[in-house]
Amino acid sequence: MELYPNQSFHIYNQGNNEQQVFHSDRNYKFFLWKMRAYLLPFGDLLSYCLMPNHFHWLFYVKAAEISRDTLWSHVDHIEWLRRKQQYGDAAQAVNRQRIGSKEDEQVISINQSIGILLQSYAQAINKEQGHTGVVFRPKCKAKDGWIDEFVTVGGVTNAPFAPGNGYFYNCFCYIHDNPTEAGLVSKNTDWDYSSAREYAGLRKGTLCNLEMGQELIRYL
Repeated sequence: MELYPNQSFHIYNQGNNEQQVFHSDRNYKFFLWKMRAYLLPFGDLLSYCLMPNHFHWLFYVKAAEISRDTLWSHVDHIEWLRRKQQYGDAAQAVNRQRIGSKEDEQVISINQSIGILLQSYAQAINKEQGHTGVVFRPKCKAKDGWIDEFVTVGGVTNAPFAPGNGYFYNCFCYIHDNPTEAGLVSKNTDWDYSSAREYAGLRKGTLCNLEMGQELIRYL
């Protein structure tokens, strides 16, 4: 999965052997906090959908690498906010061992950060469920606008993110429509774990850059 700056990517992964990865409302919300911590330092999340056994992100990469100190400072800040929201004045200070990093490296890539996100979530969910082993498939997949067998819009292939081709909008809708296609809800805005409600004006959220997403939709 090669992610590079100044490009939008459809990033997705699913449970190993298509197993369920989100078992409760708390699991979904915990993963959303992880996304805020480990994704946003690298760019802008434009849309997302978390499904019981997989997830989709539409993400605009601003930087493929950032300083490791910058990432950890952001992660610790987000984790502190999560603890304050959950525990109030009883929240404990953030003081934990880093996962999957070499501290002698001064920079960290978005690929590495996503790997830490998934690994840390997997450790937490395994502990909660009393399981061991792999939770997600080993590698995320990412499409930078080239349509293949996974996402095909109107039979068109090799269509990049470019003005007028409609791929961005179709991908955007595809992500939000996952719950309706799966028969989980009748309207995509009825699914709590996607950005569809924010774009419909039914919920105020700060995880996605709605202004950028709306501008790109209008432009394309």
